[in-house]
Order: sequence, then structure tokens, then C-alpha cells
Amino acid sequence: MEAADEADGLRFWNGEPTVQLLDFDRESGAMLVERCRPGMPLHALPESEQDEVIAGLLRRSWRRPVMPHPFRPLSAMIESWCAETRADENRWADAGLVHAGLTSFDELLSSAGSSDAVLLMTDLHAGNVLQAEREPWLVIDPKPFIGDRAYDATQHLLNCRERLRTDPNGTITRLSDLLGVDPERVRLWTFARAAAEPRDDWNGDLTSLARLLAP
Repeated sequence: MEAADEADGLRFWNGEPTVQLLDFDRESGAMLVERCRPGMPLHALPESEQDEVIAGLLRRSWRRPVMPHPFRPLSAMIESWCAETRADENRWADAGLVHAGLTSFDELLSSAGSSDAVLLMTDLHAGNVLQAEREPWLVIDPKPFIGDRAYDATQHLLNCRERLRTDPNGTITRLSDLLGVDPERVRLWTFARAAAEPRDDWNGDLTSLARLLAP
């Protein structure tokens, strides 16, 4: 469900800062997109350099679509995740932690200002950024939802897991400052995902990370 509006998102961003959508078949979901050459993924660079590129791409992408538009609110994805997590309750390794994550999801959604909401990429990490000719870096594979800018920091952070585990406050503050968003909201979104996002292993790395980030 997260990828349902990807083609509409690529049309909306129109190459700024994503790959261009050249053609799309809605029935099959097939997309023909601009090719990135040489196509080196951003994760080939050190994570400190990734932070700067990711932040620049996100700041350029954050715009609010004019109504009417096809995009769903971030709450639609979060509520879908929460329902899946609750259905898996018998496998939770730390029920208190998961409940705290679910509560954080609810509180973050209810406290987000609707007037400040923009179209988010939601899945922007270094593996979804490729070196290109038209621009130094282009985004592929966005999962667009309308919502809180602070949420968009989380996927890159969760892909820098060792650094986040070693220095959670410093890592979150650095990226938040580059993005110009509230580091506390970024921390809470990251905690909620680490504690309560659906997963196969409820006793793995994400759960350990959630304990480090817990309020």
C-alpha cells in the first residue's frame, strides 16, 4: 500500500529532485523512468556525506500539492502499520516498548500541524539515491504521503543503524539541523518506528534500538 501513489509522486516532483516519469501503466503498475548514469548509489559515500545529500534532496522535495490531489495522509500508512503490529501481539518480545511506540505514533500524528504538512518521500535513504548526469543525485522509489517533515528523516536514520546506536542524540541532531526540523520530533518518530513498526523479528536490532531512543 505504501507504493500505490509512486507514479503520481514522480509526476508531481517532475524531476525535481527525482527521476523523471516517462510513461506509466496504471493497471499493471509498470513505470518507465529516466535512467541514472553512472547510477552509483549514494550509500557508496561515507554516512556524514550521505546526511548532507539526503537533507538537500528532502528540503527540495518538500512542497504541498494543490487540491485536488491523489495523495493520502501519513496517518493512512501509520494506521495500517499499527493494525498489523497489533495483530502480531502474541509475538512481541517487549509489550511495554511496543505499546509506547504505538502511543508515540498516535501522539505524533495528533500533534502535527496540518497547515505545515507537505508531500513526503517517506522511504528516502541512500540506496534510493543514484548518481546521474542531469543532476549529481536523483531520487528513485519515493513512497509519497502528506505529513510531518520530521518523519522524512527516519528512513535514512534507520539505515545508519550502527551510528544511530553509538551516538543517537548526535546523529539525530545533525540530520535534524541539516533539515531544519525539530530533533525531538525526529527522535520520537524514529523511536516509534523502531518500537512498533511491523517486522518479522520482534527481538532483533530494531527493538534494541528502540530501547536506546525511548522517551
